[in-house]
Amino acid sequence: MNSEQGRVPGLAGDWPADTATVVDETRRWLERAVIGLNLCPFAKAVHVKDQLRYVVSTATEPGQLQADLERELRLLAESDPAQVEMTLLMHPQVLQDFIDYNDFLDVADATVEQLDLGGILQIASFHPQYQFAGTEPDDIDNFTNRSPYPTLHLLRESSIDQAVAAFPEASEIYERNIETLRRLGRPGWAKLFKG
Repeated sequence: MNSEQGRVPGLAGDWPADTATVVDETRRWLERAVIGLNLCPFAKAVHVKDQLRYVVSTATEPGQLQADLERELRLLAESDPAQVEMTLLMHPQVLQDFIDYNDFLDVADATVEQLDLGGILQIASFHPQYQFAGTEPDDIDNFTNRSPYPTLHLLRESSIDQAVAAFPEASEIYERNIETLRRLGRPGWAKLFKG
């Protein structure tokens, strides 16, 4: 199913071949779910200021993805935050299975440390099959971290510190997001991406 057929983020489907579709669907998810539902109160400013870098990896195996990740971590660390605040590294052709993706997160964190970027950059995780421990696969709670494609979100520790200072209730965001999605339900989530 492609975007014209109403592909809904968070639901398994065929992976489009072209990078423009991957970026468009990810941007739509960001605008309609992450920003639209205020799942991350920090995302809107970065999006509006065009400080978010979208990168689609063509990796078909984890080793290739790790090389892309290393390149993007270096680029983000060397970039002016006013130009590039964070990066979404989407990888539609590798780690489509959530268990494999989840295992790769240890490799991703080790890559940050190997580059001596611990305490400077960190990685947040998003996946179409994202599942928190102790939940069922179809629980709406999991949708807080469900994206159209497997995605590594590279962000600056300093940005997180500034955002937390600006939003003192940051520790409550997760609980608030769960409540928002439970009120919305699966039909409401699907409706976000129609049209």
